[in-house]
Amino acid sequence: MPYKQENQKKLISFIIPAYNVPVDMLRACIESIGELSLRPFEREIIIVDDGSDESPLAALGMLADDIIYIRQKNQGVAVARNMGLKMAEGDFVQFIDADDVLLRTPYEHVIDLVRYGKADLVMFDFCEKPNKNTSFKDEGPMTGATIMRQQNIHGSVCTILFQRSMLGSLHFTPGFAYGEDEEFTPQLLLRAERVISTTARAYYYRQRPASAINRKDMRSRLQRLGDAKDVLLSLHKKCSILPPEERVAMQRRTAQLTMDYIYNVIVLTQSRHYLDRQLEELGKIGLFPLPDRDYTQKYKWFRRMTNSSIGRTILMRTLPLLNRER
Repeated sequence: MPYKQENQKKLISFIIPAYNVPVDMLRACIESIGELSLRPFEREIIIVDDGSDESPLAALGMLADDIIYIRQKNQGVAVARNMGLKMAEGDFVQFIDADDVLLRTPYEHVIDLVRYGKADLVMFDFCEKPNKNTSFKDEGPMTGATIMRQQNIHGSVCTILFQRSMLGSLHFTPGFAYGEDEEFTPQLLLRAERVISTTARAYYYRQRPASAINRKDMRSRLQRLGDAKDVLLSLHKKCSILPPEERVAMQRRTAQLTMDYIYNVIVLTQSRHYLDRQLEELGKIGLFPLPDRDYTQKYKWFRRMTNSSIGRTILMRTLPLLNRER
């Protein structure tokens, strides 16, 4: 059923976790929401300040009148997002990182897909440079389980607009410094009955050197790998209690994340000893060798290479060089 504007119910809650983000970037994030066609009563903007050194509220000026601002002690992005969900009243939820922005024309297309009742979850794309493309291709609706069985998905929750009622008890697991999206997103998708995937590149991801993902020290790299492994273990454990159709979908996602994990172990540590130890531990829980499935050509190639000692030696020598060239 199309969304009824006359009831003055909030259509979308925009949830923005923020921690020591430059005020000009946060301002641009908020302004990108204000530029959308949504009327004030159709949206709410919730900023959860996760214990920034200084509150940005005063520096936001008049924009502060258009937001719900919550300040808490530093507990991580998962806790901040959970707080935003607790406060949200909109029919749909959109997460945005405080240093990123929504692009008006493609995001308007995303809004239309939920405004007129075509989807309860929309998967859209991101870009690292603003684009002027106004022609979009949509696929669906189909169930989230169907999409996960047929294709690889983006793990980022910021490229998903979803109906809040789908959540139930689902929330972000506290404690992850990296990768909390990868645990949350596939579980959310399995709850969706009408998913539309669109090529609209509606999310402008702005690289920021100070962000957690760009930290290069070995301690941060090992923490990133540790969090990725914990996500793998969590999703793998959940597979056993899922219905058959959903289990197959989650198994594909787990295999993809296992491949990504092995790749990152090689690139981030460049240590054969560390790689062999991780493969041994993955083998004990049934995640390695990678399942013999025709998911993608890249997956089949990587599976064959990791299945032999010679293949792993070649990967150790080539992947760090290829990654450096990018």
